[in-house]
Amino acid sequence: MRKFQWAIFSMFLCLYSASYPLQAQDLLMPHSIAAIVKTDKIQGGIRFTTSDQHIVWITTYSPTIIRVRVTDLKPTPDESYAVIGQVKPAFTAIRESATEWILQTDSLEVHVQKKPLRIAFYHRDGTYLDGDDPQLGITWQGSQVYSYRKLQDPEKFVGLGEKTGPLNRRGLSYVNWNTDAGYQTYSDPLYATYPFYIGILPRHVFGLFFDNTFKSFFNFGGSTDDRMYFFGAEGGEMNYYFFGASTVAGILQDYTALTGRMPMPPLWSLGYQQCRYSYMSQQQLLDVARRFRQDSLPCDVIYCDIDYMRGYRVFTWNPKTYPDPKSMTDTLKKLGMHLVTIIDPGIKIDSNGYEPYLSGLAHGYFARYPDGKPYTGSVWAGRSHFPDFTREDARQWWGEQFQVLVNSGVTGFWNDMNEPAAWGQNIPPVVEFGTGNHVATIQQVHNVYGMQMARATYEGTRKLLNGMRPFVLTRAAYSGVQRYSAEWTGDNFATDDNMIMGYRTLNSMGLSGESFVGMDIGGFNGNPTPELYVRWMSLGIYTPLLRNHTAKGNTSHEPWAWGEFNEAIVRRFLQTRYRLLPYLYSCFYESHTTGMPVNRSLAIDYTYDEHIYDPRFDAQFLFGPFMLVAPVVSSQQACEVYLPHGQWYRFSTDQLYAGDTSWWVPAPLDDLPVFVKAGAIIPMQNAVESTANPGDGVLRIHVWYGPDSTSFTYYEDDGQTYQYEQGQYLVRQLKFSPETRQFEIGPATGSYTSRFKQIEWIGHHFPANAQFTVNGKPVTVKHLPNDLTILTLPDATGSATIQWEP
Repeated sequence: MRKFQWAIFSMFLCLYSASYPLQAQDLLMPHSIAAIVKTDKIQGGIRFTTSDQHIVWITTYSPTIIRVRVTDLKPTPDESYAVIGQVKPAFTAIRESATEWILQTDSLEVHVQKKPLRIAFYHRDGTYLDGDDPQLGITWQGSQVYSYRKLQDPEKFVGLGEKTGPLNRRGLSYVNWNTDAGYQTYSDPLYATYPFYIGILPRHVFGLFFDNTFKSFFNFGGSTDDRMYFFGAEGGEMNYYFFGASTVAGILQDYTALTGRMPMPPLWSLGYQQCRYSYMSQQQLLDVARRFRQDSLPCDVIYCDIDYMRGYRVFTWNPKTYPDPKSMTDTLKKLGMHLVTIIDPGIKIDSNGYEPYLSGLAHGYFARYPDGKPYTGSVWAGRSHFPDFTREDARQWWGEQFQVLVNSGVTGFWNDMNEPAAWGQNIPPVVEFGTGNHVATIQQVHNVYGMQMARATYEGTRKLLNGMRPFVLTRAAYSGVQRYSAEWTGDNFATDDNMIMGYRTLNSMGLSGESFVGMDIGGFNGNPTPELYVRWMSLGIYTPLLRNHTAKGNTSHEPWAWGEFNEAIVRRFLQTRYRLLPYLYSCFYESHTTGMPVNRSLAIDYTYDEHIYDPRFDAQFLFGPFMLVAPVVSSQQACEVYLPHGQWYRFSTDQLYAGDTSWWVPAPLDDLPVFVKAGAIIPMQNAVESTANPGDGVLRIHVWYGPDSTSFTYYEDDGQTYQYEQGQYLVRQLKFSPETRQFEIGPATGSYTSRFKQIEWIGHHFPANAQFTVNGKPVTVKHLPNDLTILTLPDATGSATIQWEP
């Protein structure tokens, strides 16, 4: 009887295995995508069906953006948190041979092998760019999906956003799982997920964005003996976008066209920001603000960390320590400062009149277990629920909660603990988000939770501020977060290694579409030496987000805490930052319009220069298009700097250096190695203590003489409202042309009237005996020491051509 029963069971198992071979026999064994059995033309591309019951969709978003999506026969809704671009037909030819399909745009060719299906991308000149490993290709192991890809020699990889390690990712592997991390030099994962990288070949580049929000993995040849590289995820679809623009800058422009670009930030957010965990009372905070003004230290922003709240309940004030927040922000406004308050996602369970909890619970806005009960985790406020930011109605509710802060005069909003972090870190994988046909577990939502919190914060506060721009800062992120928020790199340490590593990380974030980035200057954990503090502050001047922050119990980070001598040095640094604001704000305009970052890895402009990938130099970056910054540790008084092709001037001394070589240069604590490229055009203003101060009304356009023509787009608006979206801005093209001995200030476009009433043109190292004219009329110039030539334009509003002879 038992033998008969076993025979029946065995026969059933064989039949089941034949019908469902992968589920029964090979559930966890890898299997690669099979051969094409059917082909259909679709809008914007082509669709292939394979013999193992997968559909491969290949569509175009432009001639240089091609999407590959692999689904089963019943695909889920095609949705993305990151992508806002739309399909645009760009294939100019689709042809078939016996072994493959060839899909052409005016920039790329996609070769799709039929049996088995393998995809390869070529430049239109015939150069192979990237594609599937011939043996493995797209592969599944259970619910995990991978793309195994051919690894070329030589081939470099840059990007992946907030990641530590060298500029060139070749030979390394990374995990994307947003994590509350107090991190060291080579920690992984960190707080943010940017599954986008750029491949660099000897004469070509390409980009790839893997739009999958599950826990994901990238291995750029680490432990594969250079056989392949690969990426994949624990769940979801194989869904990636391939970018084939001819330059890194072009790829960034395409990537940010696909995932969105940042709005113009409030001008005040580009000033100096002072933070600590925590200013424990309203009085202490105002004392700090007044000390900045007393000591003539530029500053625009003061922060409140979690201790301003009543028992860490978000959207509350502690009535004992912060009894009159509106009076406090009114005082700050008179001092030319703004207040930023921290907000965590956890809503404390408190039925005693705590409105955010009561209303969120009543409407079911919290993440939940499958039985409908809200998930409870412990954070600073104790037992708490977590809003479901994937829902539009919950995001709208969240945004409305900021009314209490906006009514108190708060204009900046700092999103923290939004990985999401809960004590213990492990939110049960069954916790659900969404409604109806859009339900997902934490496994799919985790990496986008912080981005969606930033979205809810930005959209809500934008509405509440009545046309004024909010400043939003986030710790956790996913690709596309640049549409809503700035980002800082979390809980770093007060060490030289963390400082230098931080700039590699910021540069990598710029390579991944997020331009408004910064770190905790001075280090969040631990106490910097005075030398490290001063060096870090000197580097902070050349950081998009200039924020100083430290943890509770640490040494104070306010500039006066380090003695009068160091305070005087820091004051000069901050004054330099404020003088550079016209240049910096214009660089943010470029980020807003093209996606080009403010802090630019040298891989953008000097892609094929092998020296920039040298570990000695790979933290160097361009601040905007013309200023090269060389991070240097605090213990060194001299350092080796690599200057790429061209001629370069030391910013502090105007000493000329040749490019294509490295130099040992002085690096005292009060003079960071910063260089400007010959031909640089850098608009500046006089030093002020706050962006609310109009200054002396003079725009100073500095130009460093060089052999090559250059240009710069100068931008202004009111720095506060969204009227720039209706044309209330000023844009002027500035052009330096040494061959024709001309400098042109183009006509202003837009309807904004410049806040500068006069333009002063300052030439560095122009011919000593040259005669100058403006619009053909002779003008008087001042010749100052160090080969400076200064002339004042008679009309600050119109276009002008400055000519010099001989």
